Amino acid sequence: MEPTEIREIVARTAQLVEEHYVFADVGAQVAGLLTANTDTYANHADPKALADNVSTDLQSVNGDKHLRLVHHETELPVEDGDAGADYAKIVAESERTGGGIARVERLDGNIGVLEIRPQLFPPSVAGAAMAAAMNLLATVDALIVDVRRCPGGDPNMVALAATYLLGEDRLRLNDLYERAGDNLLQSWTLPYVPGPRFGGTKPLYVLVGKGTFSGGEDLAYSLQQLGRAIVVGERTGGGAHPRRGFRVHPHLMAAVPVARTVNPVSGTNWEGVGVAPDLETAADDALDAALSHARSQLLQVS
Repeated sequence: MEPTEIREIVARTAQLVEEHYVFADVGAQVAGLLTANTDTYANHADPKALADNVSTDLQSVNGDKHLRLVHHETELPVEDGDAGADYAKIVAESERTGGGIARVERLDGNIGVLEIRPQLFPPSVAGAAMAAAMNLLATVDALIVDVRRCPGGDPNMVALAATYLLGEDRLRLNDLYERAGDNLLQSWTLPYVPGPRFGGTKPLYVLVGKGTFSGGEDLAYSLQQLGRAIVVGERTGGGAHPRRGFRVHPHLMAAVPVARTVNPVSGTNWEGVGVAPDLETAADDALDAALSHARSQLLQVS
């Protein structure tokens, strides 16, 4: 890339951050920083190197890990997309990964394990896969949901999954405050899901780690704050600001958080601090720790 093109990319990124970032004052501060540092980026002719350096400055003000310039090996679609991926790519990835259902297993003692990876795909794409997994696990005596390698996903899939793990009464999960129009959106469990539910009374565990981020954190935090699940593992990455993707170059996307999550129970979220486990252990040991706890719990009620 030529210096003129680099300056145009940085200027466009700064403009997008100032116009759309969830906190207007921080957005203006970050945009000013990028503008002031424009000349320092001129030597980064490689798009990936430019993305890395701009991302460092984007995150230097308040540490928002969702705010970054993202490099893509393949050319991005011309239209702005949600997190830089069009619907066809989401569908293709979902089909390659079983709708994000990486593992469904019934272990000794009638304890179920559901691993969600690589992400919580939209229900329009992978709702049937989630329903099938939850239906298979509805009759286990305890359930372990593994999101240790789930770095994000769709909040509507979070709501669908949570509905299977709670009781029949509808519950408020999280509120979403959007900068645009100062809108407030509420996320609730659903009035209906296909097939039987695991329900809201049997032992439930959610495994987390440093690889748990964004949508994966949303599921863990929501269930934890409702007192429904025991969260096991390591503190998570800390990304609670939903983002929007803007194409600023054929291979570069400006990811700009446009909203913030507020949990109705805690009055806050996990941004920057992560989800703190109830039962802290190394992420690699989290499954064994949850199994041990679950078996102990089941013995007490048998």
